[in-house]
Amino acid sequence: MPAVDQGTPRDGARADAQAYFDSGRLKSDLAALVAFQTESQTPDQKPQLARYLHEAIEPRLGAMGFACQIHDNPDPSGGPLLVGLRIEEPSLPTVLTYGHGDVTRAQTDQWREGLTPFELTEDGDRLYGRGAADNKVQHLINFKALETVLAARGSLGFNVKVIFEMSEEIGSPGLAGFISANKDLLAADVLIASDGPRLRPDRATMFMGARGGASFDLVVDLREGAHHSGNWGGLLADPAILLCHAIASITDARGQLRIPQWRPDSLTQTIRDALDGLPIVEGSFPPVDEDWGEETLTPAERAYGWNSFAVLAMTSGVPDAPVNAISGKARATCQLRYVVGTDPEALLPALRDHLDAQGLQKVQIVPHAEIFPATRLDPTHPWVTYVKTSITQTTGMAPHVLPNLAGSLPNECFADILGLPTVWIPHSYLGCNQHAPNEHALQSVCQSGLQIMTGLFWDIGESAP
Repeated sequence: MPAVDQGTPRDGARADAQAYFDSGRLKSDLAALVAFQTESQTPDQKPQLARYLHEAIEPRLGAMGFACQIHDNPDPSGGPLLVGLRIEEPSLPTVLTYGHGDVTRAQTDQWREGLTPFELTEDGDRLYGRGAADNKVQHLINFKALETVLAARGSLGFNVKVIFEMSEEIGSPGLAGFISANKDLLAADVLIASDGPRLRPDRATMFMGARGGASFDLVVDLREGAHHSGNWGGLLADPAILLCHAIASITDARGQLRIPQWRPDSLTQTIRDALDGLPIVEGSFPPVDEDWGEETLTPAERAYGWNSFAVLAMTSGVPDAPVNAISGKARATCQLRYVVGTDPEALLPALRDHLDAQGLQKVQIVPHAEIFPATRLDPTHPWVTYVKTSITQTTGMAPHVLPNLAGSLPNECFADILGLPTVWIPHSYLGCNQHAPNEHALQSVCQSGLQIMTGLFWDIGESAP
């Protein structure tokens, strides 16, 4: 990151952001956010979800002149939503931004000695705490960047709308319905938000969409109870064997998809050019299995431009205490991550036809409730070019540009329902342990993110696309 001077007003704003970081205020502000036990997956913690909005988010936005309103979620399974509006002049460009304050289960007893999920702990470059990386430091950085530009300029020079939810970690129930019912309220020119990881901690990343996700169970339920394998072996169909054949028929031995409808047609040369040369995993992460996945694709193309099938869990009998018996049931929880160019409505019907053709009619398909749609923005879109130029000016290095994230986000709410170009700028990294024990943010990435977002918001106030 180039040194910050104060040669221009833009540089002055960035210096102010650096002073905020150097003073330790980012760390103390993040500690206050992490202390909220906002586990959306834990019903007993539901009151914490509203408390986070009322005590942490609304006051901060209100101090910047946002008119805020907290709404009940139209889906009773979800937490409340907040909308904040700062309209300086209706004719100015309008940026919509997003964040979520809920976190995954604490998993308190699995954190390493000396760490506790809801108390921020500094260890070198790392700031440990549940939600530190996903998503509390990310929206903190973006809000602080807006505050910095506003204080330096006296105005932003553009309008900002905030949609903030407390249910992302349980699939964002109600978010799409709320946005559909409030299109005029949330109308904007672009979504700029932060979630997910950078490809490398020392270089900024942009992504403009996300892979979709469809989860389902494969179930073979043949009879009640288990039966002695000596007396009944060779006489009773084994559900685990049928299930294994079903799973094995979906891909070949290196994981290449065998169902034609599951193979996308959207890996164009433009997308391949955008992915060319991008890193996948480095450092202490597990090495990529070069002999796994679509043989003709690069690792980046497999992760960001193609579909991947995974078995998340499977059971038959009692795995921890097996007995000499043929079980009556077998179940596997499966998932397909898919890119634009895959018809989500055809995924499970195509699987049913495929299994039937293999003679596996006894294998049932039980869909899960939520299907995340896939989204992607053209890497040559003007807003992509604009943000890339701004980040390059700030950091002295062009960011990694992904057409879409490998994981899933509720980006369809903004891209499909509101029809917005969407640009995500993550302030975390691949090794942050999000959703796992020992979650942490890197202070070096936080410092870089503050600089990037302050520079970008300054630029938008001067000359948005």
